[in-house]
Amino acid sequence: MRAVIYCRVSTNKKAQETSLARQKEELIKLANRNNFTIITAIEEQESGYEIDREGIFEMLDYFSDGQADILLIQDETRLGRGNTKIALFHQLQKLKVPIYTSLHGGEVEVSESDSMVLQIVGIVEEYQRKLQNAKIRRGMKRAVRDGFNPGQNLTNRNQAPGRERVVFPIEEVVQLRQNEMTFEEITRRLNNLGYSVSKATVHRRYQEYVNS
Repeated sequence: MRAVIYCRVSTNKKAQETSLARQKEELIKLANRNNFTIITAIEEQESGYEIDREGIFEMLDYFSDGQADILLIQDETRLGRGNTKIALFHQLQKLKVPIYTSLHGGEVEVSESDSMVLQIVGIVEEYQRKLQNAKIRRGMKRAVRDGFNPGQNLTNRNQAPGRERVVFPIEEVVQLRQNEMTFEEITRRLNNLGYSVSKATVHRRYQEYVNS
């Protein structure tokens, strides 16, 4: 399995550099014991309560892009603290990423209270998805009533110059991204609802919308 090592300390004091080095050393040993291939080792000096961390986004990108399979951390507090920890645990669960810690010498043991919160978050998110799907279906029905034909959403498919701009509800895409869905999940959902669109197009139009 391909592993990402993530090390964190809370301040940028010189003394903390020793802690970062120790965390990394422990996690390299953990990877070697389990025959994991280390893809990268990320180190940062940030508060665990802060979710806007460059290292976190870098780490998530490896898993979202399918470049790594497993996360190695010293203990769960290195990932984050408070609500930030729960949010990151939830995101990694969605990506189906196992988390190993050097503290446990294996897969992380989530506390009973954290496990309960994660279950509640999952239930809430599922109902948010159902609500979002209902909104998209309503929008689709309204568009059809107004004359939109999903089967003809893209004409002249074999003639690149004749391509028309694909129509799909970009506002709904933005909301789904805010709900931490991946572009692959969003694209699959749109196609199931009759919008013939690629992941690249969804991503490009999303970037155009949020940067406009």
